[in-house]
Amino acid sequence: MRPVDALLDEYGESHRHRLNKLIHWVCVPAIMFSVLGLLWSLSVPDVLARAPFLNWAVLCVVLAMVYYLLVSVRLALGILVVAALMLAVLSWLARTGLSIWLTSAAIFALAWAVQFIGHHVEGRRPSFLKDVQFLLIGPLWLLAHLYRKLGIRY
Repeated sequence: MRPVDALLDEYGESHRHRLNKLIHWVCVPAIMFSVLGLLWSLSVPDVLARAPFLNWAVLCVVLAMVYYLLVSVRLALGILVVAALMLAVLSWLARTGLSIWLTSAAIFALAWAVQFIGHHVEGRRPSFLKDVQFLLIGPLWLLAHLYRKLGIRY
């Protein structure tokens, strides 16, 4: 078995209940977006502030991409598309004057609360409590499911 399959299978062990899966389809992307939004909101050093696309959220995506590339190149490319879309939305929101920090904090808190309800229904603890890398596997687990539905090998 490939390492990516082992990670996805282990993550899937605590995500079998239909309601918990549905919750994860909504909340995992919401959490990913909110984390990027919170990072986007952090001040950057002046040297980075000159380039509007250089911020902590972009740096986080770059670092996560290193991990994802080590796990699966094809899944990493899919995550890159998702992350780029989220960053584009954050860039647009930043231009509207909306408080990205406040919005992201609210989404983050609500999505995690709902995820814990899903795990209560599931009767299993979230995978990241066993191994923190599963915080990065959640988005891959969803994307891998989508790839399988579309007949895309990863």
